[in-house]
Amino acid sequence: MSPARSDFGAELRRRRHESEKSLDQLAGEVYISKSYLSKIERGLATPKGRIARALDVKLHAQGELAALLAPVPAEERNGDLPPSPHLDAVPWSFLLHDGGEGDFTSHGSLTQPPPAGAPAVVARSVITPASQGALEESVLPVFHTLFREYRRLGQFSGPGAVIPLSTAATATLRGLGRGAPRAHRGAALRLAARFAEYTGWMWQEAGDDRAAQCWTDHAAGLAEAGGDQELVAYALLRRAELALYQDDSLATIALARAAGARAQGLRIKALAAQREAQGHALLGDEDACRRALDRGADLVHEPWARADGAPALGGTHLPDLTAFVTAWCLRELGRPEQAVALLDTGRDAIAPHAARARARHSARLALALIDAGEVERGCAVAESAARDVVTTDSATVRTDVRQLRSVLTSRSRRAVVRDVLPVIAASLSGNLVPHASGSSGD
Repeated sequence: MSPARSDFGAELRRRRHESEKSLDQLAGEVYISKSYLSKIERGLATPKGRIARALDVKLHAQGELAALLAPVPAEERNGDLPPSPHLDAVPWSFLLHDGGEGDFTSHGSLTQPPPAGAPAVVARSVITPASQGALEESVLPVFHTLFREYRRLGQFSGPGAVIPLSTAATATLRGLGRGAPRAHRGAALRLAARFAEYTGWMWQEAGDDRAAQCWTDHAAGLAEAGGDQELVAYALLRRAELALYQDDSLATIALARAAGARAQGLRIKALAAQREAQGHALLGDEDACRRALDRGADLVHEPWARADGAPALGGTHLPDLTAFVTAWCLRELGRPEQAVALLDTGRDAIAPHAARARARHSARLALALIDAGEVERGCAVAESAARDVVTTDSATVRTDVRQLRSVLTSRSRRAVVRDVLPVIAASLSGNLVPHASGSSGD
């Protein structure tokens, strides 16, 4: 029996007795069995992050209970943030397979090398003296347009459709930057960093956190080389997001604070405060969460567009990101009714083509509705989210859909729940017919 399990179980039992709740009562409130709760209290089982947080909230432990199971942040284990890879650390190639199919593959530190015997055409970016002067006037504007279109494509298709494109653009821009005169190099490398960061996000959506981390670190290296300190700060924020989806609350908070301290612009500072709030919500620390949310709300007035003309860092498809994050936190803190009120107001404002944003919003709304007792409506929204997951193949939204399956299973006596559970199961297995494609308008 590990000390963490023993300490958590003993403290859980002590707080349950103080609250005068029976095993049956507390187990029912967090949707687990009485026998499983008993095993947790005896140190024979370790609850996952969601259950630990729910127990913390129901016993009004203000994060102290959940913190007993929180992992040690990477900074405390390793002493410092890991260095960014060298500029040349991401080789890539185009593989031709039997039958004529082909795909782009990054290898080296990011994925497995190409299979033995597979013919590969290694792409090398070459910039000639005649094209150097036209780099910023003619070439880079094309890549700016591609970047916006790839981000839009990622809203209504799976990451597998976007990763090869953004990988190729990163490599090409890196090559352009290396071959350009010093006066033109920074702009190419900064844009390469944006593509690399987005590639990392798509790898996270594909469910490969290791590749997401590598691409995020690579983006930071490119940004550093190109003089984009805001993207260097944002890379810390992306790492905080990876930690958030791994239920690593302490690392989420530490990385978000590091991003906020490094950022110069108000937008990244606001996003960092919101991510920190989510970390506090995971711990059940409502006071710290609300302080971080208030700090972020005071900073959200920066325009979306950056001074250099590049698209804003971070997501732009949710109409009110502040309300979404606040609702996310409130639901984690056991205040689902307030979360529903916030999420309801922004649902219809999501663009028709933004299936990924709609799925994320719908999944969180469905969870809040079910927790608030609006099970029938929650099931309808849950089905919508499940179908959008098939369209976007989003690993992060799939995490929320698994939560939906868990909270609905405990209510399976209701006919509406029994109807939607097979839809969710088919979604998670990839066997569900998705929604029709969204509008092509932006």
